[in-house]
Amino acid sequence: MSQHRHSEGLEQVYAARNEAELTQAYAAWSSDYDRETAASGYCLPFMITAWVARHVRPGTGPILDAGCGTGLSGAYLQALGYCDIEGLDFSRDMLAIAGTRGAYGALTEAVLGRPLPWRDGHFAAFFSTGVFTEGHVPASSLDELARITRAGGHAIFTVRDVVLDKGGFRTKFAELEQAGRWRPVEESPLFRAFAVDEADVLVKAFVFEIL
Repeated sequence: MSQHRHSEGLEQVYAARNEAELTQAYAAWSSDYDRETAASGYCLPFMITAWVARHVRPGTGPILDAGCGTGLSGAYLQALGYCDIEGLDFSRDMLAIAGTRGAYGALTEAVLGRPLPWRDGHFAAFFSTGVFTEGHVPASSLDELARITRAGGHAIFTVRDVVLDKGGFRTKFAELEQAGRWRPVEESPLFRAFAVDEADVLVKAFVFEIL
């Protein structure tokens, strides 16, 4: 990439060309991930809790942290009264760190974009932050995430600006709406994912209600 990254780990993640390289990049980065992202002002794991709290009442049922990474969001949602949180990630190394936080009732190693191991309507909501970005998870993964979320539940997630159109996310949003699978509730303005570094990394947050 032409944009220089302050974090070598982030540089390697964005440079990954396939799932194997992405897995390797996160495995190498996992032990330094929290420290490096905190130094860069990475705010998404904490910002997403505001949208969850706005739309999902504690105690309504299990919530899925889809692409939970090291589990930064879990402990803060727990502090807000959410006690039934599950995590999903493709990186075993990241999940191992998430498990040390004591905020997740279950952690599952799975790949977004493939069939997920839960029944229809299992979750009261799912949230996902920093996952729908360059070289990561396809827009098609929203089909499975919507399937495992109950009617009346919510889909809450961020999408990087550069993949909204070219990654087919806008098209997928419309497809699911036209199919009667969900309805749009909220769309944020663009904002920075990193408060200190990486000023070019802009995202939007989206909220949909599952029908």
